[in-house]
Amino acid sequence: MKKKTVVDIITYLLIILFIYASVNKLVDYENFSTELGKSPLLTAFAGWVAWVIPVVELLVVAMLTVPKWCLTGLYAAFSLMTMFTAYIVAILRFSDYVPCSCGGVLQNMTWNQHLVFNITFVLLALTGIILHEPEQHKKAPLSPSAV
Repeated sequence: MKKKTVVDIITYLLIILFIYASVNKLVDYENFSTELGKSPLLTAFAGWVAWVIPVVELLVVAMLTVPKWCLTGLYAAFSLMTMFTAYIVAILRFSDYVPCSCGGVLQNMTWNQHLVFNITFVLLALTGIILHEPEQHKKAPLSPSAV
């Protein structure tokens, strides 16, 4: 399979994931915000985090859809998924209460399944970054005096 095809598939998967996740958070904003407020790590920031996360997810989608910004979008997706994964690890290791602020299909996963899911997307984003080929800059033709 060509590198570009693999990067395109990864990009589409990330776009679907972030659109799905952000829309679920916005549609069920009350539940998302309430559950974030119960998080021992995010209680103080729950109000603005409940808006920032879906907005950032949609910004990542926008970057991934524009070829010029795709690599930046892959880095952003990698960073976001790494942060989400670190949050899950922190909650599982250091918290007595594990809030469930995920919606849709993800809410049916156990936290360990969710962790594997996130790690998979971290690795996909990293693979996309590694395989992404920068656009070739057009070289100016050599002038006769340069030869």
